[in-house]
Amino acid sequence: MQPSLTSSRLCLRPFALPDASTVQRLAGNKRVALAATTIPHPYPDGAAEAWIATHANAFISKREVTFAITLQEGGELVGAISLLDISPQHERAEVGYWVGLEYWGRGYCTEAFSRLIPYAYEELAITKIVARCSEQNTASARVMEKAGLKREGRFLKHSKKHGKFDDVLVYGLVLPGRGE
Repeated sequence: MQPSLTSSRLCLRPFALPDASTVQRLAGNKRVALAATTIPHPYPDGAAEAWIATHANAFISKREVTFAITLQEGGELVGAISLLDISPQHERAEVGYWVGLEYWGRGYCTEAFSRLIPYAYEELAITKIVARCSEQNTASARVMEKAGLKREGRFLKHSKKHGKFDDVLVYGLVLPGRGE
C-alpha cells in the first residue's frame, strides 16, 4: 500500500479517482502545460482518470510512485510529484512534478520535492535522483536547486512542444551510497 508523507504544510498522498476533475482543471491550464515537459494542452477529457488508474500498478511493480500534493490544512489538491523510472539495479529515479498556476510561488513544489528525497532514500534505496526541465522554465530549475540538486547538463533541442524545439536542463543529486 502506497504511504502518505507529510511536511510542515503539505500531505503527499496517493491520488484517487475523485481527484480527476481537479487534475484536469489544474494541469489543463495552458501555462502549467507549457511549463511541464509532458502535460498535453488542451488536456483531454478522461486523461486524468486514465492517468490516476495507472498509479496503483506502477507502485506495486516498483516502477514509479506518484503523489498528490495537498495542503495539510483543508486537503486541497495543488499538484503532483512522482518518482519515475525507478531502477533498483542502479538505485536511481527521476522526479517529475507540476503545481497548479494559482499555487505557483508559494514554495509547495520545493517542500514536496524536499520531502520526497528522504522517502526515496530510506524506503526505496535510491542513491541518485535526477530531474529535468525546459531551459525556459527557470522556476522549475530553481525548485531543483533549492531541493539540493545540481545542474549536470543540457540536452539540446531535446523536446518539441507546440511545434517548437526546446533545450532541456538536467539536474542530479547523489545521496549516500549503500555499496560504496
